[in-house]
Amino acid sequence: MTKTVNHWIGGKTVEGTSGQYGPVTDPATGAVTTQVALASLEEVDAAVAAAKAAYATWGTSSLAQRTAVLFRYRALLDARRDDIAALITAEHGKVHSDALGEVARGLEIVELACGITTQLKGELSTQVSNRVDVSSIRQSLGVVAGITPFNFPAMVPMWMFPLAIACGNTFVLKPSEKDPSAANLLAELAAEAGLPDGVLNVLHGDKIAVDGLLNHPDVAAVSFVGSTPIARYIHATASANGKRVQALGGAKNHMLVLPDADLDAAADAAVSAAYGSAGERCMAISAVVAVGAIGDELVAKIRERAEKITIGPGNDPASEMGPLITAAHRDKVASYVTGAAAQGAEVVLDGTGHTVEGFEDGHWIGLSLLDKVSTDSDAYKDEIFGPVLCVLRVDTYEDGVALMNASPFGNGTAIFTRDGGAARRFQLEVEAGMVGVNVPIPVPVGYHSFGGWKDSLFGDHHIYGNDGVHFYTRGKVVTTRWPDPADAPAGVDLGFPRNH
Repeated sequence: MTKTVNHWIGGKTVEGTSGQYGPVTDPATGAVTTQVALASLEEVDAAVAAAKAAYATWGTSSLAQRTAVLFRYRALLDARRDDIAALITAEHGKVHSDALGEVARGLEIVELACGITTQLKGELSTQVSNRVDVSSIRQSLGVVAGITPFNFPAMVPMWMFPLAIACGNTFVLKPSEKDPSAANLLAELAAEAGLPDGVLNVLHGDKIAVDGLLNHPDVAAVSFVGSTPIARYIHATASANGKRVQALGGAKNHMLVLPDADLDAAADAAVSAAYGSAGERCMAISAVVAVGAIGDELVAKIRERAEKITIGPGNDPASEMGPLITAAHRDKVASYVTGAAAQGAEVVLDGTGHTVEGFEDGHWIGLSLLDKVSTDSDAYKDEIFGPVLCVLRVDTYEDGVALMNASPFGNGTAIFTRDGGAARRFQLEVEAGMVGVNVPIPVPVGYHSFGGWKDSLFGDHHIYGNDGVHFYTRGKVVTTRWPDPADAPAGVDLGFPRNH
């Protein structure tokens, strides 16, 4: 019998009642291993109602109570790293080491949430006028929702709900229906840590569930990570309903390699950043911009390294890259490679025919490397979200930055150089939200915030860090004036000497 992944509402597993289910596939075999319940609008209402009921007490709970739960939660997550990673590998396909890295990056935000007491400290100005003080505080919003993608089924939810609940909110998580099991385990461990029922709920579903959350009057804010078209839709719809929104979209991340760069280090970085996690990440480097005469040598070094990558099932310790999430996605990624030559690119590596012995029905694709790509080609313009690296050639630093800044995306970017002056110019001139200097994937640590510019972010707040705390709280300013006790009415003795 096929396993069913159900909802987690009000602190317990709740079987789906819509009668609608989605298939969950093992990407390494192509076999459907699980079905996931897809929520109806009534089930959306039930999840939001559970969160709203829990907010009545969680929203006024002490910081000590919240952080005690989060410290226990962090310990449980640490102890169950391998179990969470195994679920990710089984349903997403990424290799176990990548899955463990994902859990570790999610844990960073749990640790940030454990220290929420310092993040929520207010401000006080005394004696702004005669016996008048002004203070500012931050308070929780209420019920907030998170809609998360398939490529990081544990990390991205952990970028959202730990900080949200630490701030006093309650949370409804709608994870990807393609790999839903990790989200349920995260919720079960939170309950084991002592999180009260209803504070964290997991609602599985498709567009019906998403629209139900976007339109629900009791949802105060929505966090989203996914493609740019959906991010734009999430932002427009939720904002029109008066909700606070942070919607992180797609990317086409560039890596500028200057003639003075260490080309071996640049090639190592390009391979890991382009092909790690099978390229299914919004911070993947998908375009290398080679400046000057180094292009041929750089491409040769990238090819040499890429040809040595071992592709296989994610649970095989020998595998360095796993399959793609679905067969349909694999075919779409392949189409960019098969159509590249007709659009002027030189196909240095073509991974479209790759198979793995014994796993012929898996969603396999090899590493592809396209050189001399034009900026008007589909492989350059679109977010491919697979192991395809484009190399573009420019004559000068200025040409490279102009090319990069012309992209509608502005998520992450990197420069490889030995020249500090060039690096300093680049970090000021490039139009992107996250910049790496000799660092290929500049994902900020948890106490800084993650987010891009332009079509890579819709909304005013980046995710986690200080921006995350500000997103999940709202400011209040209190102006106070108290009469001096010495001015108390006659006949009332408060023990203060009269001074007039």
